[in-house]
Amino acid sequence: MNCRRCGIPLEKPGDYCLTCNTANSDAVVVEFSEERAELTVLDEDDVVGETAVTTRPEADEELTHVQLRNFAGRVADEIRRKRPETVYAAGAREPLRETRAQIHHEFYRVPDGDADGDVVAWVLDRRGDRALEVVETPPREKIGGSHSTLIGDRKGRRAVQTVAEHPHVKKVVPGPIDAGGTGSRTGLRAKATRAGTNGNVRLLLRDGSSVQENRIVTTAMDRETGERVREDLNEALREADLQDE
Repeated sequence: MNCRRCGIPLEKPGDYCLTCNTANSDAVVVEFSEERAELTVLDEDDVVGETAVTTRPEADEELTHVQLRNFAGRVADEIRRKRPETVYAAGAREPLRETRAQIHHEFYRVPDGDADGDVVAWVLDRRGDRALEVVETPPREKIGGSHSTLIGDRKGRRAVQTVAEHPHVKKVVPGPIDAGGTGSRTGLRAKATRAGTNGNVRLLLRDGSSVQENRIVTTAMDRETGERVREDLNEALREADLQDE
């Protein structure tokens, strides 16, 4: 494949051209398993390249983290050489999380493929949707309302902060605390609930017998796009160990 602008041959299809500073792809789809990552490079609605990164899981538990970090690092290197606008990822959770931590691109977890589903087809089918507005407001400034108290102390604040850090969240409005729920010993748990017709969702916090429902105003324009934001928020809460797997 040659650069679309200057025509110089690219080392790999979809690579960013360093000669004329031109992107030759705009998205990468990654499907993870524990031993392999399949990368599909997209330019608008066209597949312009495919590559794979493999690894061999370590039997020694002490080496497992090193192996995971190195595997994710090689995947991240493949993504960086494309300089895409967006990365879509599905599959095994651990390498996906580690790769996400190593790159700074817009990153979305998407539904895993199965016998009847194709991850790349799923992404292509939705890329025509109107892009959601990205909110540049600092997370701390997104949090506010008539109720300022959050249940769960530090964990409650961390849950709200995690949600506020999402680029498609405009505002988090803490709600009143209901102390009449059923007791639980699992500690604070957080969950983003089903999106409404306007695309907004709720952050449900539970800590012991206390429950707090917090309103999340998003840039989604309808229930379908709100559900995409909700799924991403729940993934972030799981990564922060604030939600059960």
